Amino acid sequence: MPILQLPILGDRIRVPAIEDLAIPAVSGLILFLTYSSQYLFHYIEPGPLTKGEAIWFNVLVGCVWWCYDCACTVDPGEEGWVGRGVREEEDEDEDGEVKLRKGMRWCKKCEAVKPPRAHHCRKCGRCIPKMDHHCPWTTNCVSHTTFPHFIRFVFYAVVSMAVLAYHLFIRLSTLWTNRNLPSYLGPPVWALAHLFILAAINSFTLFALSILLSRAVYSLIMNTTMIESWEIERHEALVERSRKTGGYVYANGGQKVRVERQEFPYDIGIWKNLCQALGTSNILLWLLPFGGGPGVESGLEWEENGFEEEGKTWPPPDPDKMPRATRKEEPTEEREYGTLEEEKEAFRRRQQDDYKRWVKKEFLDEKEAEGDSGSEGYEYEEGIDGEPGWTNSDGDRLRDYGVDEEAEIIADDDDIPLGELLRRRKARVVEDE
Repeated sequence: MPILQLPILGDRIRVPAIEDLAIPAVSGLILFLTYSSQYLFHYIEPGPLTKGEAIWFNVLVGCVWWCYDCACTVDPGEEGWVGRGVREEEDEDEDGEVKLRKGMRWCKKCEAVKPPRAHHCRKCGRCIPKMDHHCPWTTNCVSHTTFPHFIRFVFYAVVSMAVLAYHLFIRLSTLWTNRNLPSYLGPPVWALAHLFILAAINSFTLFALSILLSRAVYSLIMNTTMIESWEIERHEALVERSRKTGGYVYANGGQKVRVERQEFPYDIGIWKNLCQALGTSNILLWLLPFGGGPGVESGLEWEENGFEEEGKTWPPPDPDKMPRATRKEEPTEEREYGTLEEEKEAFRRRQQDDYKRWVKKEFLDEKEAEGDSGSEGYEYEEGIDGEPGWTNSDGDRLRDYGVDEEAEIIADDDDIPLGELLRRRKARVVEDE
């Protein structure tokens, strides 16, 4: 278990890392809201829950516990799932040449192919199929295999807290109605304090989880993840920017990248989206706590809507994720100057040209980059947080979803093993034929 070590008077106090406290904190919140409230109702008018109310409420709470356990413990993509899936399902032509799937990329961290919609999680340390985000409250990735459990957990939590809010409202209304009665006829002070704390915490948590549930349902219907929503917004921003520069933007090293609008390819219709994400077409199993989810083997290949031309893949090229272009050094000509002052002046000019050519784009002023021909090719982007680089409208970067951004940089051919390059070349030859 990772720990934080705090030196105090020469000794070290071993404190669990904050992330390790997430599951106990959520479990404590569930215990406090669900069970302490039922104990409190014995001391607040109109009394405890009826037998039927108690049964239904505790059944919902049991569903919360079950789904939360699944969301925390189900593996979002076991180690080596990509390699096993590719070996089991790879196709060969008549000559025995391997046909690689469309959209396969290379992960420098896993040193393996990365299927479409997969991302390398810096917390889990591996590529995750259809990664949505790494949830700090489950200490697990919300992925192709865990998304059904996650959305069921949030759904049952919202329903349970809505029922609890109803019972709390009845008791608060009763207190308001009896506000003119003598205090000795009312509940004890500790019960009043407990009631108001319960109402405040339950209302805040219900509001926050309702927003999360609505966003998860939208993602479910549109077949997008949080990461893909970020990619869509990023692509739209690049398209808008490219309109001012003739359809091009500049990547690392000043290389020009053409930007063409692309449609998100994985929205295949509401019904198919739901069946794909929840792993079954049986509606009864969608909301049942033990309904399960899709297997990791189905995360290698994805059905597309066909709106885009053959050969285009998602996500579209992002200048920030492209490898830095290698510059060819131009042969220098030795020149002779008449005086020492002329040599010094020429040296200063070369220094300025070198600085403008090699300085990183994040330290350039935008106006200077546009107006100085020596700085052509560099563009400065600043996020909402004030740091270099692009952020979406919420101020999020890919790393905020748990993505290892270094693994998102497109791999050079030098980073990919020779065997993999040969496989890709053979695959391209087969496709061209």
